[in-house]
Amino acid sequence: MATDQADVHLFYQGVPDPLLRYEYVRNSKEPPGAHLQVHAHRDEMAYLLRLADRGRPKQGLRRDKLPRLAEMHLPVGGHRMRPALEDVLLFLQREFAIDTIPGWRAVLDEHLRNWRLMQLKTAVRDAPDAAAQVLRSLGYSVVEPTVPAARQAPEDVKLFWP
Repeated sequence: MATDQADVHLFYQGVPDPLLRYEYVRNSKEPPGAHLQVHAHRDEMAYLLRLADRGRPKQGLRRDKLPRLAEMHLPVGGHRMRPALEDVLLFLQREFAIDTIPGWRAVLDEHLRNWRLMQLKTAVRDAPDAAAQVLRSLGYSVVEPTVPAARQAPEDVKLFWP
């Protein structure tokens, strides 16, 4: 099962333009398949943060100052699927046309491939039973470890955002 496209657009009630757009397009090269677009202006987001503060107990510095867009933490993939430095460099070149040298793209593509493979291998170590199940469904033979505890994901691994 695979997704070819997914769109999550966040709106404020009664306003036709989205505040944020999380989008994924499987066959996209430019912009990247999974990306976040911010449509809202700083003032709009600060207003919403202030509305959110009304229902919360007073906390830290926010009670005595206007909220700032910089206080928002937008999720972009968690511990294993987070963007790499190379993703940021590709963003800078695509959006701001930073200077590059010949061969730059091949170098970044190779580094991104290595990064993603390393993260995939680590994700398999985080959830070996799930990885074994997928491999079996693809026709691989997977032998259970002789020590059952070796199959358990470590306790300190955060598979999901709390």
